[in-house]
Amino acid sequence: MTGSPSILLIGAGELGAAVLEALAAHPKRNDGKIAILLRQSSISSQDPEKAKQNKYLQSLGATFEAGDLANDSADQLAEVFKKYHTIISCSGFGLPAGTQVKLTQAVLKAGTPRYIPWQWGIDYDAVGAGSAQDLFDEQLQVRSLLRGQQDTDWVIVSTGLFMSFLFLPAFGVVDLKERKVRALGSWDAKLTLTTAKDIGRMAAEVAYDPREVARQVVYIAGDTVTYRQAAKFVKERFGGEWSEEVRDAEFLKGKLKERPDDGMLKYTNVWAVGKGVAWDMEKTLNGQRGIELQGLESYLMEMPDP
Repeated sequence: MTGSPSILLIGAGELGAAVLEALAAHPKRNDGKIAILLRQSSISSQDPEKAKQNKYLQSLGATFEAGDLANDSADQLAEVFKKYHTIISCSGFGLPAGTQVKLTQAVLKAGTPRYIPWQWGIDYDAVGAGSAQDLFDEQLQVRSLLRGQQDTDWVIVSTGLFMSFLFLPAFGVVDLKERKVRALGSWDAKLTLTTAKDIGRMAAEVAYDPREVARQVVYIAGDTVTYRQAAKFVKERFGGEWSEEVRDAEFLKGKLKERPDDGMLKYTNVWAVGKGVAWDMEKTLNGQRGIELQGLESYLMEMPDP
């Protein structure tokens, strides 16, 4: 195609806003059209905070399309998707089971030329079916749908853990208030981390400057560290006394049996098993293109004192 592709972003939360900011600033945008799919109630909301957010999104050159991922059918969504060359999904948390499969079916029904799905995270192929986090099985179904067709180009961007998640007490690695650091699996196990801002930057890179990237999974990373290194960085940044603990796979598996509906505990079980949660920086698209992303030490230096 000539010129920049028309792009539809699905969702405008933390990740959607980061992707939009990066798209708007990318040197190869060339005034390409960008729209955001939002519920009609969000578009027309009179809530001051929502109105302020909408105004900000529009200031970056985005227009709005009305749609409801949870309630619209695949056919209804496909009618909207037909208008766009590239669809980037930035909406996944909190949506009903089956939504990502429906969304992918809508993309394929629409004959969308290029799709970047909600697969930001770990390597679901390596995790495999039947993991502790049942939502990941749906991610594998999405991959199967995309690999089973030839009309729509697709790129899956594996990011590792969103860096901010490392500091969620419920995730269990760093608890700033309680001054606790934990390893999931072992202190020498590794995990890959990327900030939402940098995920946005690399999504824009894939959208506007794909080069050889097509019909494949790519990997990005701001950092890949062991839990031992992460604990060291945290303690150096904040100082003082910290308690340390290892939560291995068997321990977390037992906890999940006690609390089988605990969604965050399902995530920590997957990280404790350690499959598909880390990769070498040399393997990453940003590394191959010489794009420096923010590492954990730098991120910590920007964090306020608790």
